[in-house]
Amino acid sequence: MKSLSSWLISMFMIMFWGFRVAVAFQAQYEKDFGGFIAFNLNLEVILLFIVILCIILFLKRVLLGGILYLGAYGYYFGSYILQNIQAGASMPIQVMQNVFVAALGITIAFCAFFDLVIARVRKKDPRDKKTDWFFQNEQYDRKLDERADKNEYRNY
Repeated sequence: MKSLSSWLISMFMIMFWGFRVAVAFQAQYEKDFGGFIAFNLNLEVILLFIVILCIILFLKRVLLGGILYLGAYGYYFGSYILQNIQAGASMPIQVMQNVFVAALGITIAFCAFFDLVIARVRKKDPRDKKTDWFFQNEQYDRKLDERADKNEYRNY
């Protein structure tokens, strides 16, 4: 993880996971956590363990982690978003804030997936302006070869 975006995405993933742990913990004891709810407590607990695996795979830069993370959050949060947006424009504030949190979770998952895809493309075609002038410069190679041919060293 060499880029700042990768570090920021991984930090947001961990912070969002911690937030969802707190929401699930409060939902287990049927207490209010600022209006945030766990949509399905059993599925939420399973999702928390899957996300731990996805975060580890993301930190190791494995594309499967990004796909699994996007799929899990897309299934869990996407169904809640679609269910409440189809209900209409007159939503209570608690539902609106839960839809916002769900959209935030899906946004983080999209960013993580695309960061892994872009990092994969960067690996296949690495460009470094600091060293390409030396290693990919044919004129420099020709000059070096001409100098090497003119040197006539004798070994006695």
